[in-house]
Amino acid sequence: MKRIIRFSTTMMERYLPDPFLFVVILTLVVFGLGLALTGSSPVEMVAFWGEGFWGLLAFSMQMVLVLVTGFVLASSPIFKKGLGKLASFANTPGSAIVWVTLVSLAASWINWGFGLVIGALFAKELAKRVPNVDYRLLIASAYSGFLIWHAGFSASIPLSIATDGHPFIDQIGIIPTSQTIFASYNVIIVLMLIVILPILNHLMMPNKNETVVVDSDILKEEPVEKVPTKDSLTPAEKLENSWILSMVIGLLGISFLVYYFNHNGFALTLDIVNFLFLFLGVLFHGTPRKYLIAVQNAVKGAGGIIIQFPFYAGIMGMMTASGLAAIMSEAFVNISTDFTFPLFAFLSAGIVNFFVPSGGGQWAVQAPIMLDAAQSLGVEPAKVAIAVAWGDAWTNMIQPFWALPALAIAGLKAKDIMGFCLIILFVSGAVIGLGLLLL
Repeated sequence: MKRIIRFSTTMMERYLPDPFLFVVILTLVVFGLGLALTGSSPVEMVAFWGEGFWGLLAFSMQMVLVLVTGFVLASSPIFKKGLGKLASFANTPGSAIVWVTLVSLAASWINWGFGLVIGALFAKELAKRVPNVDYRLLIASAYSGFLIWHAGFSASIPLSIATDGHPFIDQIGIIPTSQTIFASYNVIIVLMLIVILPILNHLMMPNKNETVVVDSDILKEEPVEKVPTKDSLTPAEKLENSWILSMVIGLLGISFLVYYFNHNGFALTLDIVNFLFLFLGVLFHGTPRKYLIAVQNAVKGAGGIIIQFPFYAGIMGMMTASGLAAIMSEAFVNISTDFTFPLFAFLSAGIVNFFVPSGGGQWAVQAPIMLDAAQSLGVEPAKVAIAVAWGDAWTNMIQPFWALPALAIAGLKAKDIMGFCLIILFVSGAVIGLGLLLL
């Protein structure tokens, strides 16, 4: 295991480019594949790319807010104290790795955005408290919990087909989550990963002489701005430093959340998670001025998301409009039987996810092909949906798209953690693939 990890991390550190260069290279690869495999002309491929380029603007803003509101909430005195209390249960590097994996798995199962932020923030807190823990592995372990989000409460594909009026309702009807998220075979796969991932991450701990301890500058707290005395404050500054304003607007936000959950149950969407983080941050920082300072510090890490997500939207545009995603899916369908179809659906979804890193977008592309094939082979559509969902989540382990918020919080680059994530990809792929095939 030590040799494998050493080889994997060395390869990634040497050859994995910055996520921005990665998405640029991916753009050129998809452009070339579109020309070679779909019969599209260069002009058509350029049109597909440009027309899709701004297709993820709303989602990009949501992801920026996931990062900013989560970071701001974590920098509040109350939240830092809570994370510190949770981190106190780990006193060795090994226990820190196991603990952050379990917390991230639980948080991601509740909601994927919640899991991304909480996992990275908790990893940073553990790095402050546990000496000699490998920071790269700590963040990779936190990110590994993201693997099970498609089997939890925010799973986009299972929730989509459980909703009246979904695009494929005439073909498969409404499929309740009891047949997807809470189906026995899916629950068993989740439980296997909950057991295996902490053990795997613990086994990947490098030798002492190869351990990379966090740079103290990454964990350094931003200096707290001193508030002038009340006598020297202008009327505007008094408003900026008024705890009453923060309490009023914060309680207004919490009131809406009470109303929302009362009418919708525990339905955590990305917007609701951001709403919760934002208004808890307002309350926990105490004054508008302190909150705004925390926001300014948080925004510094959002550059990667802002500039890279439009490129991924352009890639998605080329993949879908040219028919390239459909060609990839059909290649796996053509070699499938009723027994192997869930496995091949999983593998094809994993490959398509490199180019269409969005669960809902990927399902829209693959579902027409996969559902027709499932019907002809006699495979339950619920199992097809879960297989595609797992494939979408699986290759996120080595797709920088989803790691960007966690990396921004951690202050690391993709190549720092991808060596570990590559091993997680292979092991988890074997677990999920065998589970879909045999259970």
